[in-house]
Amino acid sequence: MSEEIPLFEISWDEEDISNVVQSISRGSYWAKGPFVDQFETELESYFGANYAISVNSGTTALVTALKACGIGNGDEVIVPSFTFIATANAVKLVGAEPVFADIELDTFGLDPASVRSKITENTAAIIPVHLYGAPCQIHKLTEIAANHDLWVIEDAAEAFGATANGDLVGTIGDIAALSFCQNKILPTGEGGAIITDDATLAAAISQFSNHGRTEGEYFDSVESGEYVTVGSNYRMADMVAAVGCAQLSKVDDLIESRQNIAARYHDGLSAVNKINPHKPVEGHDHVYQLYTVLCEDKITRSHIINALTAANISCKIYWDTPVHRNGTFASEQHQSLPQTEDVSDRVVSLPMYPTLPLRDVERVVKTIRDACENI
Repeated sequence: MSEEIPLFEISWDEEDISNVVQSISRGSYWAKGPFVDQFETELESYFGANYAISVNSGTTALVTALKACGIGNGDEVIVPSFTFIATANAVKLVGAEPVFADIELDTFGLDPASVRSKITENTAAIIPVHLYGAPCQIHKLTEIAANHDLWVIEDAAEAFGATANGDLVGTIGDIAALSFCQNKILPTGEGGAIITDDATLAAAISQFSNHGRTEGEYFDSVESGEYVTVGSNYRMADMVAAVGCAQLSKVDDLIESRQNIAARYHDGLSAVNKINPHKPVEGHDHVYQLYTVLCEDKITRSHIINALTAANISCKIYWDTPVHRNGTFASEQHQSLPQTEDVSDRVVSLPMYPTLPLRDVERVVKTIRDACENI
């Protein structure tokens, strides 16, 4: 059997190891240490943002962002169903209700027209998701939100470094959630961050993610501290931030490598019938956290998946079933989201990571070309 081509691999070097060794060998401040401060400062610089607060996952970043915006019981939050379930789960975790809007085919992100139709007197926020590394129609969505006095919480978990009309995603709405899970653009294993320019939101984020503490660090204080609200421990560990600092130092190169690999995929697949690669719209910059193709139909997708699997090439469907048909959400809103359901039936993601050899890209392309020719 041919050598396996994995769906993703993490790019690392001696800086990652050196930073972690430095954090561990310090013998203190493993929970809240110098690398956490450095990582947050460097994220602020990268995004040109006033505040970056690190947390322990992309999910807790979303939860914390929602809490900071004061969203809870009685509120509705418009979200896509074509996304990882964490987006909707976060809304439920703060006591609000997710309202699922449909997507559009150009970006696979929220369809502004569908969002507009879902707004009610209880709507408090919109969570646009920048899918697969491509920006959604974020500027149109922020315009809708401004007209209805709604928060915009960007879920930029998959699109670190992507731009929409020259603006970095994560800096366009009121607040943004980032993820550093192992398959993301900037991986730390687990981890997340919240980006905002708003001092009031930043204070609320820091407080909620640190047990509701008013100020100061628990481990640096003689006293136990003052706790003025209910919070939780969402802090990022120093060892995780140490990896984050190392990855951030080379993230532009990692993104460029992904884009170069995507270009090779584009070249190889452009003439293949029955599939269309997911590409950015004009004026948007795609960072290819995932490389995804849209098949002609579900049967074509099945043929491609079977052929890739037989060739020992990993692939994955992101996402089928969509959230509004999944688990606890399936019984809450019996509605049709035609574009969401159509796309979820036809997408499949291919191997993508910065060190993916070009010979492996060619092998993936050939396997798909042969599969489509034999349908």
